[in-house]
Amino acid sequence: MRMFEIGDVVIYSEHGLCKIDDICKKDLFGETRLYYVLHPIGEQTLKISTPVDGKKKRLMRTMNRKEAEELMDVFGSRGIDWVENPKQRARAYQSLVQSGDRQKIAEVTGALMDKKLNTDQKIYDQDRKLLNHVQTILFRELSMALGISVEDVANQVEERILAATPQ
Repeated sequence: MRMFEIGDVVIYSEHGLCKIDDICKKDLFGETRLYYVLHPIGEQTLKISTPVDGKKKRLMRTMNRKEAEELMDVFGSRGIDWVENPKQRARAYQSLVQSGDRQKIAEVTGALMDKKLNTDQKIYDQDRKLLNHVQTILFRELSMALGISVEDVANQVEERILAATPQ
């Protein structure tokens, strides 16, 4: 198992981009383990500790430029099918996001953005919240990997979705 190092920027579950501030030993419940101490980028005051040998795969390396460029292509493709039933959609899309698979997260983002951009109807509140959440995390990571602003990522994604929409 590859260990991350102090100063590395990683993806940590629902917090997105985080910086590792320390790696230290902690004694919990009579067991001493090694922990990463990290904080979300832009939130210096929030400190998170997670075991280095955690069974749940919560920490991921950030994507590189090539991976980011390939992921951007997802927004110009068909992606996932829209689930009409709001409760089923919330469960299905949330499950895909929680998988941590960036391709699936991009497909969910694309489906929600497509619905928001290409219909006269307002999207459900749960859809809007999920979209805002995944955009925040995914677009920040894409921004870092591509060396462009989050706004530029959002604009490029929107352009690709609109270009892929049948007229």
